[in-house]
Parts: sequence; C-alpha cells; structure tokens
Amino acid sequence: MWGMQKTRYADCNGSEASEETEIVVNIGGVKQVLYGDVLNRYPDTRLAELVDCSLKSSEEISSLCDDYDPDTGEFYFDRDPEAFKCIIELYYYGEIHMKRGICPICFMKEMEFWKIDSDFLDECCKCHLKEVEDELAEIAEKVRTILVDREGDPSAGGWQRFQMCLWRLMEKPESSMPAHIIAIVSFIFILISSVVMCVGTIPDLQVEDSEGNLTEHPTLEVIETLCIGWFTIEYLLRLISSPNKIKFVLAFMNIIDFMAIMPFFVVLILTSFGAGVMELANVQQAVQALRIMRIARIFKLARHSSGLQTLTSALKSSFKELGLLLMYMGVGVFLFSALGYTMEQNHPDTLFTSIPQSFWWAVITMTTVGYGDVYPKTTLGRCNAAISFLCGVIAIALPIHPIINNFVLFYNKQQVLETAAKHEIELMALRTGDGELKAAPGAHKHVCGAGVWDNTMHSCHSDTYIPLLKDPRGAAA
Repeated sequence: MWGMQKTRYADCNGSEASEETEIVVNIGGVKQVLYGDVLNRYPDTRLAELVDCSLKSSEEISSLCDDYDPDTGEFYFDRDPEAFKCIIELYYYGEIHMKRGICPICFMKEMEFWKIDSDFLDECCKCHLKEVEDELAEIAEKVRTILVDREGDPSAGGWQRFQMCLWRLMEKPESSMPAHIIAIVSFIFILISSVVMCVGTIPDLQVEDSEGNLTEHPTLEVIETLCIGWFTIEYLLRLISSPNKIKFVLAFMNIIDFMAIMPFFVVLILTSFGAGVMELANVQQAVQALRIMRIARIFKLARHSSGLQTLTSALKSSFKELGLLLMYMGVGVFLFSALGYTMEQNHPDTLFTSIPQSFWWAVITMTTVGYGDVYPKTTLGRCNAAISFLCGVIAIALPIHPIINNFVLFYNKQQVLETAAKHEIELMALRTGDGELKAAPGAHKHVCGAGVWDNTMHSCHSDTYIPLLKDPRGAAA
C-alpha cells in the first residue's frame, strides 16, 4: 500500500542514529508530525493504529481518519486542534490536562474518539468534569420540570390531570398567566397581613373592650381574618394537589405556611370556650405566644423571591464558615468577659458583677454595637475593651468573604441554569416544529467558562450533539 516516510535521528545521547516512522496528521487544519515509537507507548489508541497503516487496506484507513492523502501520507481529522494539543500530552507525559476554556464534556468526546480511557485524565480535571456533569444533570432536571409543567403526563387520568393543573396553578407562577396572577395576589396578602400585624400594636389605633383592656381595632381584625382565609385556602389547595403529601407537609416552607395560619385558629378555638377559659393566666400566655408566632408569615415571602431562596442556599453551604464565626466569637466573648470582670471587680462602681453578666458586654463590644449600658471604668478595662472590639471586627470579617462568595456563586449558577434550560426548551421546540434543528444567528454560543454548553454541537468544534435528556415525544433533548 502507501509507504510511510522514514527519518533518521539521533538518540538522547547523540551517539547513535536510528530510523523511525513519521506520522503526519492534520487536525482541523493544523499539521503535526508524530513519531511511531512515541505513539506505540499506548498501542490501543487511535493514533497508535496509524503507525501500521502501510499494512492496511484503504477501507481500514478510512475507518481510522476522515481523509487520507496517499501522495503526502497525511491523515486528516476533522477534530478540534486545541483539544488535540491536550490529547498528545498523554504520549509524552503519561497523563492529560484539560486546558482552560475547553468544554469538559466535549473533551471527553474527544478522548473517546481517540480511544483514550478517562483514567488518564488528571485528578484535578476529573473534579472539574464531575462539577460539569452535575450541572448538566441539574439543567436536565430543570428541563424535565418545565416540560411537565407545560404539558403534564399524557398517561395520567382525569383526577391526576386536574391535580397536576391545580399544582401548576398554585406552585408554578411561570407556567401560566393565571398562576402568575395568583402568585402576585398571595404576595400582596402577605404584605397586607404583615403590615396589619405591625399597625395593630399601635396604642392610638387600639380600642378598649368591655373590661378596659386594649385590643386590636375591629377593622384590622377583619382584614386579618380575610388574609388568614386566603392563606388557609391556598395551603389546602396546595396540599390537595401535592403529588407527595408527606413530603409536602414536612417541607420547611410548608411548615412556615402552617405556622402562619395555625395561631389564628387556635386562638379562635380557645375564645369559643368562653371568657372563663381565656381568663386563665396560662391560657393568656399561650394566646400571646401564638399571636407572636404570626411573624412567621413574613418568611412566606421566600416562596416568591428567588433572591431569598438563593440566600438560603448560600447559608446552607456556608455552615462551615458560620461555625468558624461562632467559634471565634464564642472564644472572644469568654476571654474578654473574664478579663473585663477581673480588671473591673475591684472598682467601687463596677458594672461587671460576674463573668456570665459580662458576656453581654463582650458580645455588644465585639460586634461593635456598644449600647453603653455596661462599660469599663478602669484604664486596664478600657484597654481590654479596645482590644476586644478590634478582635471582634477581625473575627467577623474573616468568614464573611467566603459567605458572600457562596451567595454570588449560587446566584450566578441559578441564572445560568435558568438560561440554559430555556435555551434547551427553545431548541426542542425547533426540532419538534421543523423536524431538525436549524442554526440561528447567535444560537451557538459555547460559553464553557460560564457553565453553559451548546448541546446542539456534534463535535468539539461544530458537530457534536450532547444529549441532556429525552423529549417525552421521543426527540432527543
């Protein structure tokens, strides 16, 4: 068949010449010359199979590359040249590192094409790949959720379809205009209820009952009752339509919803037992505690605010930093309160009567609040106070930066996931409507650094298709 070029070169000691096969490859328009002894270090790879092409038929050679020029002995591959620079490192260094800016998923496709096992990928790159796979899984899950919200389950019965429709109406504001309106109305009721609860404590707006005690104004009670009625109906409808009742009841936000409406009905039941029961001290304390629990309804705003949800997720991922903050503050409070008590106890007008009582002073000093109700009066005590608030500033500032970074990362990731999911849905709609995907200007932005991958690509360059999930109608998504 076609002969390979031979070249003579000196070995590493420069004392002996040998003859070796040169392999000329063209990767996406970039030519490179490789040597047979280097490629044969990994004989199971595609590049190693090119060394013995002189013994193979034209059909076998065509199965190894995209094109071959018998005159120049050049193998052409329609692959990404930047990714190939990383691939070739295996033959010289025994491991592969992905360059910054290369999509990990597309790079794994390249390794699969060149018949290189993923075990040769360096550990740091494997971690990056795992993060990317997790992000793609989240995008796929978000796409599934959107599809279910839009179309529902075709195999569901009548009651199940009604249940799904009601669930989307109450839980998915983005699914339809009526659902969006209900979310806005619920948000308004939360604000009105919170304002009424605050305004009801103003003495000038309260009225006296038959016994001369101040109570809420009747108008405010009516508004409060209307708000509770809305919250109750909303909670019951969401409970009825929930696909998993136990999971719904135990969810944190649903517990908050229950706590927001439960005090009203408990007080209503206690009131119905008559004035004799309400006059009991324990009952009055219980009623007062239940009224205070109404502040829990302000947390219902988190259901309608993606920013509050992102903040909650960031705090959950920052338990380690928050633990460090509490540990620093705890050590500082104990240390400086003990020093403050020791330095101030001999002063005739000391305000530091015990170490536990000094904890309050240490807390407000280290947090730079300084109410002024407790303060040192000796010179050493004031020096101790100065050091304590300086240490408090440092102790608070150190863990804050990682917490802020976590919030920014979660917020950006949430935006990326929403954008990628919407982009995926648009591509599915195009494939469903036109039978095949048509390229559109600006539709193929490959933003690997930001975490968005164009899953319509059919290779590292332009022809790789990365499936996220299967369309319910059978189309790849």
